[in-house]
Parts: sequence; C-alpha cells; structure tokens
Amino acid sequence: MQQSATASVQGRRISVSYLYFFGALGGILFGYDLGVISGVLLFINPLWHLDSFGQGVVGGSLAAGAVFGAIFAGRITERWGRRPSIMVAAVVFTIGVLGCTFSPSYGVLVVARFITGLAVGCSSATVPTYLSELAPTRVRGRLSTLNQLMIVSGILIAYIVDWALSNAGSNNWRIMFAIAAIPAVILFLGLIVMPETPRWLVKAGREDEARQVLEQTHRAGDIDAELGSIREVIRIDTEQRGSWRELIAPWARPALVVALILAVGQQFAGTNAVNLYAPTMFKQLGLATSGSLLASIVMGAVKLVFTAWVFLVVDRWGRKPLLLIGNVLMALALILLGIVVTVLHKGTGTGIVALLLLCLYWVGYELGWGAVVWVMMAEIFPLKVRGVGMATGSTVLWAATFAITFLFPVMSDHLGLANSSYIFAAVSVVLFVLVKRYVPETKGRSLEQIELDLRADGAAAAESAVTPGTTA
Repeated sequence: MQQSATASVQGRRISVSYLYFFGALGGILFGYDLGVISGVLLFINPLWHLDSFGQGVVGGSLAAGAVFGAIFAGRITERWGRRPSIMVAAVVFTIGVLGCTFSPSYGVLVVARFITGLAVGCSSATVPTYLSELAPTRVRGRLSTLNQLMIVSGILIAYIVDWALSNAGSNNWRIMFAIAAIPAVILFLGLIVMPETPRWLVKAGREDEARQVLEQTHRAGDIDAELGSIREVIRIDTEQRGSWRELIAPWARPALVVALILAVGQQFAGTNAVNLYAPTMFKQLGLATSGSLLASIVMGAVKLVFTAWVFLVVDRWGRKPLLLIGNVLMALALILLGIVVTVLHKGTGTGIVALLLLCLYWVGYELGWGAVVWVMMAEIFPLKVRGVGMATGSTVLWAATFAITFLFPVMSDHLGLANSSYIFAAVSVVLFVLVKRYVPETKGRSLEQIELDLRADGAAAAESAVTPGTTA
C-alpha cells in the first residue's frame, strides 16, 4: 500500500488542498468523539445513575486509551511510515465507535471508549508530524493549524448533533456515537491515494519518491534545497544510534522541555474540563437541557472562528506571542467566572453570563493553546527523535487530559465550580511565566534549521560544561 500510494503521485498532480484536508481530517476523529460525550453524559447519567466518579471514568476513558495509543505511535510511525499509521488508527477508531454505539452497559461503554482512545492517541501523535513534514516552510504553521481547525470542527459538529438529537428518544445517545464512524471511513479512503512524507521516504532510502512528493507540495526552485537539508539532517542522525535516551541528551533536551510545558499546560489550564462537561455545568447553573446543549454550540462556534483566524496569522504573528496572549485572556475569563458563580444565584441569567465568559476563555485558548501547541510540538523535535518525541509529547498530553477529565467532576463536586475556576486561572498565570522563559520562536524556520540550531546550541553547552572554570 505504501509503495502503490506513492507511485500514484507520479502520474498526476495532487491538489494541495486535497492533500492537507485529508491529512488534517484525523483531527475530526477525536474532535467529534471529544465533544460528543458532553451531550451523551446528560442522557446516560440518569440511565445508569452515574455519580461524579462514574462521570469521570466515562469522560476519562478516551484519554486513558489515548495515552497508550500515543506511547506506541512513535515506534509504529518510524517503522511503517506516517500515512499507514493514520490509516490503522482510522480502522481502530471505527471499531471503538461501533462498540460505544451498541454498548449494553456502563462497563462496555468504558471499554469501547478506551479502544477509541487508542486510535485517538495514535492519530494525535502522527497527524501533526505528517502535516509538518509535507508542508513547505513558508506555510507550515498555517497548514499544520488545519489539524486544530479539524479538531474544533469535529467538536462543533458533535455539539450540534447532541442538540439536534436531544429529543430523539431514549437511544439518542447511541446515534450520537454512531455518527463518529463517518469521518473515520472518509479518512481511510482518502489516505489510500495520499503520499508518504518526503522526510520519511528519504530516511527509508526512497529519495526518488521523496522528490516526486516534493514536486507536489513545494516550489520547483525549493526542491533541491529541501532535499539537501533533509539529507544533511539524516547524515548527522546516522552518525549515532537514536533511542529514547536521545530525548534527554543536551542537544534534544530543550525540545523535550518545551513539549512538556505545552502538553501539560494545554490540559491543566482546563480546556477539556470545559469541552466535556460544559452542558453539565450550564445545567447546574440554571439552564435547561436543550439550552445547555445550545450554549455549547455557541462556544463551539466561537472556538471555530478563532481557530480559523489563527490559521491566517500564525505564520505572521509567530507562535510565542499567541501563547502569551492566550494565557492572559484565559486567566481573566476564569477569574471572572469564579466571581460570577460565587456572587450570582442559580438561574438563566447566570448561565448566560457564564457562557459569555467561557466564550472569552475559548478566544484565549484557540488564539494560543489550541493550534499553536500542536504546530510547535511537530516543529520542535529533531528528525532523529521526531517520532518518539511527538509520541512522548502526546503521551504526556493525553495523560494530563485523563487527569483533568477524570478528576474535574469530583473536583467540581467537592470544591465547587468557582474554586475550580480559580485553580485553572492560576495555572494560566504559571504558564505565562514558563512560556516567556523557555519556549523559543519557530516562525519562518525550516524543520532542518531548527534542528541544526538545536544541535549547535547543545554542542556549545556541552563544550562549556567540560571547559575548566576558575575559582575565586
């Protein structure tokens, strides 16, 4: 399949928009399933009498599976290639979705969500790498942002489906799950005629095929220079054996630190607490079931608009400024939300004010911590450890997602929504400081330039460490 798909590129020119649309469609796989559970919970809570712990297990089971999917993604993508790995994830995702749809009990649903999570974790580690390795440097950030745009689109679609099916009978939640199989099938079929990335092909000794792929995605005058950069990085990589230990070597350690800040920060700022439990929160604040689901659609629309806007400015404004602006807006919105929940009484007005503040929160998140995190994680790792690096970053991200989605219902139940909001606001403040101090700007630099600079800095640091110093 790998050989035939690449060969199919030789005979015709593949539209770049087609190329990246199907590559980024992987985002819809977990965007929809991430969002759909928010509505499903409203209907299975009374069905199976779930308490806050039970809700946390259902909400967190997807992320738990994603942890393991991300762990194995690095080895799979390095051995099989980026494209086949995404195709396998689409198949596993479909199996998990069918399990959710026909779950006869709470336990079966949790297991099916875990299986779905395996595919989500693998695709979350692989799709950004696939996009960044196909994209020309001048538009890499914009095209990689398509992944986040698809994730947000999937979440919005899930919110709309939840609302549309809210009065569709006792089995409406099963239909909500079943619809998730549609993007998985489209993704699999689309990838059949998609190429592998040129960097993986060169590394696998298939340079002619790599050149053919570059002809479809790069300007004619850039192809030889791009191939030369790829060869140079691979030459350096082959001089020493790569392993997981490379991630903590001096030349790669800064990239690992940045990835950990981005992965943990994205989740500990509360994003998936809001994604998964927004309708439940709105209902607790005084909105009806239909109104709670409709409010989620408004949030999803705000998310989509600002993700699309970032799609246009990420390569002009840069990654780091967007992260910092996002932190400020998120902290402000969460502090105000805590005050509103404390001061105002439960009712429709309180729910509407909370919706407006959560929309402000999403503006900040999508400006920085939505798309930019995935763009930078795909950019920052050197080729030699890019597969295991993205897998590590995604594993940590999904572990943090599990912690938040599992603990938030219990946290909100015991501490209250106001105190929970203050905690997430404090995290945003801490993240502002960490980003300011440790996260570099990668705008306008090729993946090979980023790696070569990283290696040069690491070598200088190592040389400095072994140079005898003076004592007072």
